[in-house]
Amino acid sequence: MRIFHRIALLLLLSIAFFSCGSRKKIVYLQGIENAKSYDSSTDYEAIIQPDDVLSIIVSSDSPEIAAPFNLPEIQSNEADYRGLKTYLVDNTGYIDFPVLGKIKLGGLTRTEANNKMVTAISEYIRKPIVNLRIANFKVSVIGEVTKPGSYNVVGERVTILEALAMAGDLTIYGVRENVLVIRDKEGKKTYTRVDLTKPDLLNSPFYYLSQNDVVFVEQNKTRINNSVLGQDMYVLFSSLSLLVTLAVVLFKN
Repeated sequence: MRIFHRIALLLLLSIAFFSCGSRKKIVYLQGIENAKSYDSSTDYEAIIQPDDVLSIIVSSDSPEIAAPFNLPEIQSNEADYRGLKTYLVDNTGYIDFPVLGKIKLGGLTRTEANNKMVTAISEYIRKPIVNLRIANFKVSVIGEVTKPGSYNVVGERVTILEALAMAGDLTIYGVRENVLVIRDKEGKKTYTRVDLTKPDLLNSPFYYLSQNDVVFVEQNKTRINNSVLGQDMYVLFSSLSLLVTLAVVLFKN
């Protein structure tokens, strides 16, 4: 009977090993209930950068007065933006705007740029209304996610968690503790690594993504080994290795 008890124990240990994953490597924002509160009142705004496409519409109480400040629909710089009046930010941060000519908006937030446009146009129009937004805001998510690709963001604010959700979340093989974020800031590539399992992520300067950020999720060792051996073969070898180890421990006497 003793040998049957050992066999039963061996089978139970094997089932437990393969049915349970490591919570610390899977669950996001662990311990958030014990973390410092996150100040959500701090507003994040994207910074306008070279090659951004800006949609700018000027209006006033008298439409005919505002007309010279708006591009005709057919002359929109970017035909792919569904008729929006758009302006490309050049590599020095300037746009070429009707009546005003060259005006620098690069390096400003959307609110700052909007206020600058209002101030400049106020010299010609009394109380102008300016609607300015970034028309080409997108982020890319690649690596060990369900749907890698580039995603357009309707607004101008997206968190790394929202971007991963758009990509279908990480697969079970994604490394959650070491996600790479690549950012283009003032013409220079910067990068950092964030840990999705820690609540400190909420206070990270990379929690909110900037336009054209690239998020890369690396593969864990299991996925890498699977690519070499094939998933079925790797699971077989892992199972046999575990069974042999447990057999040696249980039956050595």
